[in-house]
Amino acid sequence: MRSSPGTPRPDFPPPPPAPPPLRLLVADDNPVVRAGLTALLSDRADTTVVAEARDGREAYEAALRHRPDVVLLDVRMPGVDGISALPHLVRLAPVMMLTYSHEAETVREALRLGAGGYLVHGEFTTEQLVRAVRDVREGRPHVTPGAARALLTTLREGAPAHTPPQRLVDTTISDPTTLSRMQPPMGQSFRSGFRLSAREAEIMDLIASGMTNQQIAAACFISEKTVKNHINRIFAKLHSTTRSQATAKWLGVA
Repeated sequence: MRSSPGTPRPDFPPPPPAPPPLRLLVADDNPVVRAGLTALLSDRADTTVVAEARDGREAYEAALRHRPDVVLLDVRMPGVDGISALPHLVRLAPVMMLTYSHEAETVREALRLGAGGYLVHGEFTTEQLVRAVRDVREGRPHVTPGAARALLTTLREGAPAHTPPQRLVDTTISDPTTLSRMQPPMGQSFRSGFRLSAREAEIMDLIASGMTNQQIAAACFISEKTVKNHINRIFAKLHSTTRSQATAKWLGVA
């Protein structure tokens, strides 16, 4: 007997159910970054943030309580920092470093201690972040170009005693798509659309790191008045009225 038009065939298999969303823990001492990441990753069908933490100790306690699929972990946090918490967290869940720090020693130490990936703010889009989180969950490491350059520099200088696990090094170097798919071509990063000068970009980096105008002036060897003038121009270009708004846009979590 033929079925009527529009009626599914009885033997036609139904589509498989959608997999449950990845459950994430976000650990960062910057409330703007935490809020931005939580909003981005919870407003999706494939990811959700089940807990937030302000430092390594809170991250460990939250991981014990919520058992996330992946932990997104900052490096520099007050109290227990990300590097100190990392060996304890990797026993509970895969860890993706998600940070502003891309010093060679920090990248190397994070990978040596078991981080499944290392992403530097400003070097990825939301879709690239989600893809990297999925891959880290499945044991496929990811690093963004800034972290990769730091790591490669270390390897070229003679591979010091504390070398990242061989599996991570091999995947990073031998699979160029791991790097290329994590960032648009050079010069096409979303930040280029802000049209900040080199000095303005430097000052915006310092603002995002939490520095005051006085600290920025000291770091850049300029007056506070000059810092304020730069900030006014930065805010205009980022269409922001506060440091929090500007930081969120600069870090790509707005």
